[in-house]
Amino acid sequence: MTTEVWTSTRGRISETTRTTLQEALEEDNRKDTPSFGSEDLEKIHRSGTEAGLLGIYNFPGSVYATDGSNDRGVMGAGFFKLDEHRGGCCQLGRGVEGKSSNRAELGAACLALEDSKRQQDRKPVILLSDSACFLSSSQKWTGEGKSPSMHGNPDADIMRDIVQFLRERIDQGLLTIFIKTKAHRGDPLNKQADRWADEGRQSENIRWSLPTNRPIFYWTDNNTTHRSPMNPTVKKRIDLQVSLQQLKTQTVSTANFLIREDNARDLLGKFHKDRSVWIRARRRVLQ
Repeated sequence: MTTEVWTSTRGRISETTRTTLQEALEEDNRKDTPSFGSEDLEKIHRSGTEAGLLGIYNFPGSVYATDGSNDRGVMGAGFFKLDEHRGGCCQLGRGVEGKSSNRAELGAACLALEDSKRQQDRKPVILLSDSACFLSSSQKWTGEGKSPSMHGNPDADIMRDIVQFLRERIDQGLLTIFIKTKAHRGDPLNKQADRWADEGRQSENIRWSLPTNRPIFYWTDNNTTHRSPMNPTVKKRIDLQVSLQQLKTQTVSTANFLIREDNARDLLGKFHKDRSVWIRARRRVLQ
């Protein structure tokens, strides 16, 4: 694809401007880097964002925006600290056992809590996250009368560190607030955390990489190899494969029909997934 820049014939572009435009056009990263300027218009913009309306920019403690990235088979985690205008990131290991955005989000929150402990400033902390899954998975560890277990948690290695950091802050009487924010709304804090998460996928600092020795299942679907530890999706796929193997041992007419390619069951599934078909027509066929 060719990009053209049109200017007035009477205009003059300096060599510095031309070089800057060329570098911007040749940049592989499609995401721009948000800036925290001190101009009045920029302050007005920030005050109108979700974080600004919540008064987070005037919070007397430390504000961390966290985000995770799971792309191209690599997980990254990053955070951005508002009062010091700096960030941190890392790459998450153990991807061979399955990759998930929730694991990346947990890693980002743990990095932020670890950084707040390292500062030793004894300030209240706000953690901003755009992941509802991360907040829901952390919620069961808060409140009285609850006794959850790490057993069965696929990200227990990270969650254990988060719970430890939170307990230490509670023992010191320090306030920690988790706030869910909306993603892809142009919020500068969320965009800065997103950039650090992308940086984490390329980082040589790999954290939480010890294996759990769980069995890993491999399967091929449409010439694409998948791998994952045991989960509901893998269980359904195993049940389906066992059912198909059992059909081959049967000789009744129903079994002969179901093992044929594009049988009625397959066609119904494809028809129901076809969003171009009118919804009433799909419901009618299923009835």
